[in-house]
Amino acid sequence: MTSITSREVHLASRPTGVPTSDNFKLVDNTVDEPGDGEILVKNLWMSVDPAMRPRMIDRKSYITPYEIGKVLEGRAIGLVVKSNSSEFQEGEYVFGTEGWREYYLSTGEGLTKIEPGDTPVEAYLGALGMTGLTAYSGLIRIGEIKQGDTVFVSAAAGAVGSIACQIAKNNGCRVIASAGSDEKVTWLKEVARVDEAFNYKTVPDIKAEIARLCPEGIDVNFENVGGDHFEGALAQMNEFGRVVLCGLISTYNDAESAPGLRGMFYAIARRLKIQGYVVIDHLDMLDDFRAEMAAWIKGGQMHWKQTVFEGLENSPDALIGLFRGDNFGKMLVKIAVDQDKV
Repeated sequence: MTSITSREVHLASRPTGVPTSDNFKLVDNTVDEPGDGEILVKNLWMSVDPAMRPRMIDRKSYITPYEIGKVLEGRAIGLVVKSNSSEFQEGEYVFGTEGWREYYLSTGEGLTKIEPGDTPVEAYLGALGMTGLTAYSGLIRIGEIKQGDTVFVSAAAGAVGSIACQIAKNNGCRVIASAGSDEKVTWLKEVARVDEAFNYKTVPDIKAEIARLCPEGIDVNFENVGGDHFEGALAQMNEFGRVVLCGLISTYNDAESAPGLRGMFYAIARRLKIQGYVVIDHLDMLDDFRAEMAAWIKGGQMHWKQTVFEGLENSPDALIGLFRGDNFGKMLVKIAVDQDKV
């Protein structure tokens, strides 16, 4: 029986504050030939997401924490290179959660086939995958957006935020956005078609800037950041407004519990709906989401950016960079660098 050496990234220690390279370890692992009913998958692309940071903390959550000394997990797209399964053929693309490694064996449980067509396969980790569905389900189901709404999106040049802006525009909303560089602000205005955008790193007062750009208030706040962004949006919410809590990335690296939020009285006085959510609770929307996205892409109403780190060994740097705001759009790791030879 022939086996192969597959590199994988383990959690070496639990980070305090922002993760460092010392919290990760690159390990060689042996992967055997697939047995009866099994397939061998070579990972091509891996998603890097803010939600990976809370999994590095040993605490109860909606998903199992990463274990020290064990390989991490993340959404990935791979290629079936060997198959002893009647359900999967060699050469098929599959989506799963076995990221942070080069190869793995699977019975096929939990894997989804992907037929990318003319779309780059990695888009199924971003705009056409869980990233896009996160934006779609948050705005459509939880935010209940409607034509004429004013929508504020924080971290709007990120993977989810950039898609959320365009979904809101495609539904006839006025969109106000924040981002972390002038380049991102320009892209949001010229490509994503937002109505107003600002660089939160250079304005003197984030809360004041949100107030200035939303003189008639905010109907839907698609929140990705927390902190001053969230407090500033709360202060401008209209009566019966909806707050979609997608993420609070500014708090993920806090050593202790996140600092308290000011301004929650607005939630009572203005009868706000504030709801957090996790995309896996909304998989029933996937078909509708993909159909609408396909139409928007064809009509030139949906665009996306991605930031790519090449090589599995650079996965920790990609995650660390995510919390510095290094990404423009979706943060990805190209695991199989020379994919023409896959």
